[in-house]
Amino acid sequence: MQYRFSAIPESEIPQAAVAGWQHVLDTYASEINKLYSTWSQFANADLDFRPHPKSMTVREVIKHQLLSERRFFGEFLQGAEPPAAEVLPAEASVPAFSDRLVELARQRLAFLAAQDDAWWLTVTPFFDVERQRIWIFWRRILHTAHHRTQLTVYLRLLDKPVPAIYGPTADEVWEGADPTQSVAAAGRGSSARPSPAAADKFPEQPGTKSPDGSSR
Repeated sequence: MQYRFSAIPESEIPQAAVAGWQHVLDTYASEINKLYSTWSQFANADLDFRPHPKSMTVREVIKHQLLSERRFFGEFLQGAEPPAAEVLPAEASVPAFSDRLVELARQRLAFLAAQDDAWWLTVTPFFDVERQRIWIFWRRILHTAHHRTQLTVYLRLLDKPVPAIYGPTADEVWEGADPTQSVAAAGRGSSARPSPAAADKFPEQPGTKSPDGSSR
């Protein structure tokens, strides 16, 4: 991947107390960087955009992200979080929302880095069920990815660039990118080879993109 900007550079991700959990910290920082790059494509004038009367506005999606993440880490993972009334920035602007996202994420990274195996594998209440903390953490990542994808569709509808997230998009490409858009590409690294019939049925389509412009 080639990102133009990282809100939390790799060099600033803390080291996990137990090396086996480092991937959790790396993933969380990476997801925050992806979210920051997506939010940054919006202008303040876009905050009240919604593609449908039943859809949330850009502002509502962003506020939901900040507030729901506070709940996940505070209520379900029992981390030290600011009071809910202090989560949102005083200034309702894209830069202020984005900076607050990163500020809170840095504090959470330090908290996560200190945890051991027993903490991650402890079963704790999650809404009306009980789950391991590591399960709750990955559920948070999926929740974030869901709403980030929602906003990339908003960007496309507003005719704004969609940044690289898990691979190149129609707006950001680079030499060496290898998107999986064909049976042949999907078969790389495997001894299996598609039959001639499958190759005819699913021909190479190098120009195909998903609705939000992503190539993967």
